[in-house]
Amino acid sequence: MPTAPVLVAMAGLQGAGKSTVAGLLAARLRAVLVSVDPLESALARAGIEASFERGLAAYLVAEEVARANLALDAHVVVDAANYVPQARAMWTRLGETAAARCVFVDVVCSDEALHRSRIEARRRGLAGFDEVTWAQVERRRAETAPWGDEARLTLDTASEIDLDEVAAALAGA
Repeated sequence: MPTAPVLVAMAGLQGAGKSTVAGLLAARLRAVLVSVDPLESALARAGIEASFERGLAAYLVAEEVARANLALDAHVVVDAANYVPQARAMWTRLGETAAARCVFVDVVCSDEALHRSRIEARRRGLAGFDEVTWAQVERRRAETAPWGDEARLTLDTASEIDLDEVAAALAGA
């Protein structure tokens, strides 16, 4: 009997390494990668101005894409900040309704100088997004809600991470 699909919901500050880790985990899990920022960038290219609603729309589109793939028994990795409880609850609910195991992966960079240097060197080139500043990262850190009861795996990108081991754990191997 096949195992239930896994919904991996990434979380963390800008520049911590979420997108890099998400892509590498998706490849190792043979999972569908759903990234919120490129979806929001597509909305910007369609002429939708930056707003709370545009950001929410990107999350809702990501949720529907994830739902469709979980229904096909595919593993899904969602690359999103998930810094507020409402976003985390959305993925938890999706996991429950899709009969998927939802696991949060909280990506941190404990080396502040390294984290800051990543932010200062980063050039994503996404339409509708200015490059992030260190001051914005610090504001986001202050706005990030503490974790509640959500089970999560914390990965510190300031050190080497064995992503094969992480992927095996996420897949339930």
